[in-house]
Amino acid sequence: MRPKVMEEVEALRGVNSVKIKEAHEAGKKVVGMYCVFSPSEIALAADAISVTLCGTTQEPIEEAEKHLPRNLCPLIKSSYGFAITDKCPYFYFSDVLLAETTCDGKKKMYELMGKIKPMHIMNLPQTAEGEEALEMWKKEMIKFKNFLEEQFHVEITDEKLREAIKLMNRERDAMKRLHKLNAHKPAPLTGMDMMLAQWLKGFNVDKEAGIELIERLIEEVEERIKEGKFAFDESAPRILLTGCPVGSGSEKVIKILEEAGASVVALENCTGYKGLDVMVDEDKDPITALAEKYLQTPCSCMTPNNKRLDLIKRLAEEYSVDGVVDLTWQACHTYNIESYFVKNFVKDELNLPFLQIETDYSDSDIGQIKVRVEAFLETINPTVTA
Repeated sequence: MRPKVMEEVEALRGVNSVKIKEAHEAGKKVVGMYCVFSPSEIALAADAISVTLCGTTQEPIEEAEKHLPRNLCPLIKSSYGFAITDKCPYFYFSDVLLAETTCDGKKKMYELMGKIKPMHIMNLPQTAEGEEALEMWKKEMIKFKNFLEEQFHVEITDEKLREAIKLMNRERDAMKRLHKLNAHKPAPLTGMDMMLAQWLKGFNVDKEAGIELIERLIEEVEERIKEGKFAFDESAPRILLTGCPVGSGSEKVIKILEEAGASVVALENCTGYKGLDVMVDEDKDPITALAEKYLQTPCSCMTPNNKRLDLIKRLAEEYSVDGVVDLTWQACHTYNIESYFVKNFVKDELNLPFLQIETDYSDSDIGQIKVRVEAFLETINPTVTA
């Protein structure tokens, strides 16, 4: 039985779609974002609402393929499909969009999307290492700040930035503590519920209410641990999921793993732990602190990306994982190439079983993935799929 508070978490989809409409009608400005590199704090300091935009379901991809090539990452096609079909309320009510130069596919797609709504693009450095990269990223933070000040006719002060930093740090801390509860053996939360809680936070119109809800979920899960109520028993193979971002509608690999008897205890990806790991320094100059925090995001668009391997190692140890699954969306070249390094690292350095799954948002390969997952889990525990 899942925690009762998860019903409220799941209901956030409907609640937030109503709240974003009400906020827009009340004159509140909305900044739509797609990426974990996006500094929500700057939008909040402009007295705007910062929301994640839709891009995790198959439904709008057919429309997107009328403009975009079929052989393109499903996340990009889904994001664009939602934009042109007006089926994402968060996109519909966004006053401006924040984009970022993470991968070539997104960069070119943003050229099309930028014709729909006002858009600011943050240019990421190619590497996260060195003072030059940090200085470049600080300048991009300032450009985004200036863009919002011009668009919304507001002044973003250091004081407002510090308040926003504290708020977002509180949200990260709550989500981080929730995620760490799954370090318990056996895990108290399914990977499906953990994914949902982590993914939905980006759509929270009321950040304070979102934090309060997660705090209540943490309290309930801690009580369940004391009472010996867990999502899986101790024999379930503990899996670390790494790779591309996952959300509601693109969670089939997590679902297949858990239906086959595994416990997905940790999510290293963008919609999981990756954006929670590092807090923003509340004592430094706010722009510098934001640049330092966001530049440390271990994304495959960076060269090199050793911080991802460091994070995988830390999570594998802290969560006592039995195997690592690397999820790669089709045509995501950076994550697909990087999977070679991850595979060698997991096998040679961590001595753990490794499985890469390359797929898209459709259901067409579910049978094939099930066969591969069951064979993988049998190498960890021969009785798990019996």
